[in-house]
Amino acid sequence: MPSTNWRHANPTLNRLWCLVLLAGLVAPLSAQTSARARQATLAHVDALTGDIGQMAQTLWDYSEIAMLESRSAGYLADLLEKEGFKLQRNSAGMPTAFVAEYGSGRPIIGILAEYDALPGVGNAVTPKKLVRDDGVLSGQGCGHNLFGAGSIGAAIALKRTMEAQGIKGTIRLYGTPAEETLVGKTYMARDGLFNDLDAALDWHPTTVNAVSNSGTQANNNFTVEFRGQAAHAAFDPWNGRSALDAVELMAHGVNMMREHIKPTARVHYVIPSAGEAPNVVPEYARIWFFVRDADRPSVEAHYAWRQKIAEGAALATRTTHSIHLITGVHEYLFNRPIQELMQKNLELVGAPRFGEEEQQFAREMQAGLGLPVVGLDTTIKPLAPTQQPLEGGSTDVAEVSWITPTAAFGVATAGAGLPWHSWATSASHGVPGSSKAAVVAAKVLALTGLDLLTNPALLTRAKADFAAKTAGKPYQTPIPEGQKPPVP
Repeated sequence: MPSTNWRHANPTLNRLWCLVLLAGLVAPLSAQTSARARQATLAHVDALTGDIGQMAQTLWDYSEIAMLESRSAGYLADLLEKEGFKLQRNSAGMPTAFVAEYGSGRPIIGILAEYDALPGVGNAVTPKKLVRDDGVLSGQGCGHNLFGAGSIGAAIALKRTMEAQGIKGTIRLYGTPAEETLVGKTYMARDGLFNDLDAALDWHPTTVNAVSNSGTQANNNFTVEFRGQAAHAAFDPWNGRSALDAVELMAHGVNMMREHIKPTARVHYVIPSAGEAPNVVPEYARIWFFVRDADRPSVEAHYAWRQKIAEGAALATRTTHSIHLITGVHEYLFNRPIQELMQKNLELVGAPRFGEEEQQFAREMQAGLGLPVVGLDTTIKPLAPTQQPLEGGSTDVAEVSWITPTAAFGVATAGAGLPWHSWATSASHGVPGSSKAAVVAAKVLALTGLDLLTNPALLTRAKADFAAKTAGKPYQTPIPEGQKPPVP
């Protein structure tokens, strides 16, 4: 138990005491009881600082890509099980997904955790492009090593407070794989794993400290396979039917389509299979698309158009084709009451206090990339009064947000202006001091979870906002019925 001088020794807790007494943030509990619970929660996170750093480093070392995060998921699940959480592994048919639960009864508060890395962006912890000594080519270019560590730290701290203070309710930590391919939460949502939540909490590494309030894009992630007939490309090409020709025609058709879609839309693709040798007419080829727009109906319209383009490409080349929708997500549905609660807690905790070593690393990285040399952001952005314009990008957290009241915030983990999903952010997220951001995130998540557990009025407002925005319509998964997740 901290000394009686904790309010004078700890500025964060001093602000907390004032916030509780003056604003009545957790009114159903007495002010003193509320302050003790929140003080204890912050103290638990502080005690976990070393563990959070170790988790972040271990996940960075592993840097396992989508659906292959076996060591990462097993490591985190084992930590939670050792802490006393009840574990469900292999969730929604995915070996790298899990759900960890503590407590009983309502309310049920979910905390989301991610840990997958990105292919091809691995880098040594240095402000220049350099292959890692261990040869790992994937990397934490989106900071999911910090994401997972911060969320696990929050769940453990909140569990310890609930246990010590006798707080009723349930917390669930969702270990969600494959966010980068929009798979993990989408299939977990399809299988109903979030249906009984009263609220869900989320955070993400970024270059600013702010509650998330800019729209995300709905998305369909799908492949088109073409099959033709192999032949000698010089001796008897008239006997061949080129699947590669069909892929090229489809890509051309989609690129012509770009002129006639709204600027909110985004279309990108790769060609993973395009034949084996130039002197063989390719009998098989495959193209992989992401199609995005501001809302789900627009994405569905674009997808239907692309299906017609695929059909036309197959007809033109006398090949056959098949389309496989891997996954699809909605746009994010923000919950204003939880956003406002997160903003209060983020301002209370404060931005990460990076030292000169972390700031110097960020400045050297920025200088090397020709960016303004400003280091890491240490300010907190105010919460805008309304949702801000679409910035681009998609997340499978959106599926959770259409099932239960959900909100998120970001904490600065890499230098301002650095290109995301890159070797530069992979290197930045391996800097030991970057885990200071995960500690801040753990505190904000844990305090927000505690508020929702102990103040029914907060949940009532969050649910009313959710009901108004969904108009009572039930969630509908974009995933075809009976489709299994893309487990390798």
